[in-house]
Amino acid sequence: MSDKNKKILIVTTNYRGDENLDIKETGVWLEEFAVPYLVFKDTGYEITVASPMGGLSPVDENSMSCSNPMEWDECIKILRETTRLSEVDYKNYDALFLPGGHGPMFDLAQDLLLKEIVEYFYENDKVLSAVCHGPAGFVQAQDKHGEPVVKGKKITSFTNKEEHIMKLDEAVPFLLETKLRELGARFEDSIPWSEHVCVDGKIITGQNPRSSLLLAEKVVDAL
Repeated sequence: MSDKNKKILIVTTNYRGDENLDIKETGVWLEEFAVPYLVFKDTGYEITVASPMGGLSPVDENSMSCSNPMEWDECIKILRETTRLSEVDYKNYDALFLPGGHGPMFDLAQDLLLKEIVEYFYENDKVLSAVCHGPAGFVQAQDKHGEPVVKGKKITSFTNKEEHIMKLDEAVPFLLETKLRELGARFEDSIPWSEHVCVDGKIITGQNPRSSLLLAEKVVDAL
């Protein structure tokens, strides 16, 4: 299989927030989807964008800006019509990518089908990648011995410090850095909002939106 024939499955959130919670509006952080998506597209990979329920994957309004590149508009349209995850034959893909935004903390972290997919990719030595809050989709997954797939692995994500700066550390269902450490990950962070990516075999994670481009490049390297 040539590089051009590689297939990437991107799984995004359907969660848009709750009027009764502190996080009233959220979703996927646009940069974390758009930058990797366009890198993968430009490389020639076949891409499927899916979500647990299919249909709209809401974009966090805080990530929308008139300074965003025009090509990101295409990505917003793609996020309006995602494929239902249960309709995807995930075993045909070479890499999984989970973009962040606070949405994944509420749905991807609990999705049992995504858990199954992460476990399959892990056991078959396929690329597992995520940025910012995307690694929330890894927290339930276990290896064939019943151990967390992140245990002993060099991992990063949106940090407790960054969550505190956002004043959302008490609004999220759990602190992702804390959870990953509890699961035995060798968590590595850099200073808040700086570009930082960890590569541990086929597991590739980025700390925050600014890490999106480097993460995508590392995924391409791994493929």
